[in-house]
Amino acid sequence: MSLAVTELFENIWKNYLAVTPSAIRVHELLGAGAELINDHVAYRTFNIDKVGIDKLAAHLLALGYEAKGEYHFEAKKLYARHYEHADPALPKVFISELLVEKMSGEVQEIIHKLIAKMDEQVVTADNFLYSGTHWQISYSDYQTLLAESEYAAWLAAWGYRANHFTVSINHLEGIDCINKVNDIVREGGFRLNTSGGEVKGGPEVKLEQSSTMADVHPVAFSDRTEEIPSCFYEFAKRYPMDCGNLYTGFVAASADKIFESTNQD
Repeated sequence: MSLAVTELFENIWKNYLAVTPSAIRVHELLGAGAELINDHVAYRTFNIDKVGIDKLAAHLLALGYEAKGEYHFEAKKLYARHYEHADPALPKVFISELLVEKMSGEVQEIIHKLIAKMDEQVVTADNFLYSGTHWQISYSDYQTLLAESEYAAWLAAWGYRANHFTVSINHLEGIDCINKVNDIVREGGFRLNTSGGEVKGGPEVKLEQSSTMADVHPVAFSDRTEEIPSCFYEFAKRYPMDCGNLYTGFVAASADKIFESTNQD
């Protein structure tokens, strides 16, 4: 079972690196050749039956994951859940979905047309979590989505792949402070997400987070190729709860700002 999980995340990681080559440099800066422990991986989807959270989560549940916390993002019109494995060494998975019915009629129409192009069977295929897009979208439709929801535009352009991986600061050698991580990453030439401050959260909510801004990578739209934000790298430090175990959930107010790591300049 653990071998199957390991293989899944190796494939997800390779797919992520294909459009996020900066992640290799982050590893060099923070790991100095040592393996980095991944706190969590994040996904985006639409709350349409064919591709809703449950469809993505089915791949994880089959490998021993269990549903945990639920989160609401009213302004961004999102709902999310996170999943954990019994083996704490395996990454948590955070899956959010856009509440499509809360978008404008024009945006809803674009999204439903994209999903209608998908074969039902691709959602249950073993490679779905690293399969990318299953449609073509024009650059003008992408711009229409972007004007109303950066989240929707990103998902329409990139499809089903990890939106980000997350370095566990708790497991870094010789670095135990998120501000130190940020300094190293910034000095290494990366831009950090400053929405809500470089550090989101704190010891009082048992979780601190920061992230780079997404790489820029070309996307072949149906009518032209354009460079747009792809994926990013996050950093997380968890604090112990009263029972002594590290907090394993997420903080909606912080995650709300982390979403903006894929924003256009």
